[in-house]
This record gives sequence, C-alpha cells and structure tokens, in this order.
Amino acid sequence: MKNLANVLMAGAVMLFSCQQMNGQSKNQPSKATKEAKWKGKLSPNAYYIMVESGTEPPYKNAYWNNHEKGVYVSAATGEVLFSSDDKFDSGTGWPSFVKPVNSSKVEVVKDNSYGMSRDEVVEKSTGLHLGHVFDDGPADRGGKRYCMNSGALKFIKK
Repeated sequence: MKNLANVLMAGAVMLFSCQQMNGQSKNQPSKATKEAKWKGKLSPNAYYIMVESGTEPPYKNAYWNNHEKGVYVSAATGEVLFSSDDKFDSGTGWPSFVKPVNSSKVEVVKDNSYGMSRDEVVEKSTGLHLGHVFDDGPADRGGKRYCMNSGALKFIKK
C-alpha cells in the first residue's frame, strides 16, 4: 500500500510538472475556458475557422472576389491585418495577399495536420487561425501568398 501511495504521488508530481511546462498553470485559463470566451464573441463560422482551425470552401466565401479598397481586420480583435493594396487574384477561391499590413500582428507556425507540412498564419495576440502562407505568390511582389479565410476577417471599406 505504501508503494502504491509513492507511485501515485510521483505521478501527480510528474503531471503537475508537465502542465507547468505546457504553460497550463492553475492561474491560466484552460483550453475550454478560451474556447467558451471565443464562442460568445465570434460567429459560428468565424469560431469554426479561427478556434477549430477550419477552412471555408473556395469561391463560396465573402472576400475571395472583393475588389473594393479598404482593410481587412481580425474578426476576433478588430486589429488591421491586411490591405486591399496587397490583395491579388490567386485563382484559388480564397482572399490572397502578398503580405500583412504589419508583420508583428501575425505569426507563422508549422502546421503538420492532414499529413502535410504547411505554414499556418495565426493572429499573434490570440493565436487564432487565419489561414496559410505559401511561396507561390507574385514574384515581383515578394513571392508570398497569404491565403486567408474570409470568415476570420471583416472588411472595412475606405
């Protein structure tokens, strides 16, 4: 019985240590708390895209064919992320940009889901999913294609 107590105590210490290493202390909100926060603030489509890292269908989203002048802001925070000046028709059915307005507002992280290795674009302040970035954009404009989901953005006309 004493050995069982020692094993359980060691397991509890290891579990606590792993949680601390993963940044999950009791003072930080849990994943469920974060999800609940965004569920109350985002539309169901924005939640699916931004929190669950979903993807909307090509050619069936709000901004793939938008040619108006303005800026695209985060659906979650309202931060300006992309400009119509940097938007181009990639032929993919999603809004595509050569660069963000301010590179400090987005972060590129590795995405190894679905058996692929891609560069995911997330909003830096929240970690919420926006889309992916590829190296097949216009060569004369830097060669990047920030392929974003319309549901993660809101367009503000100039």
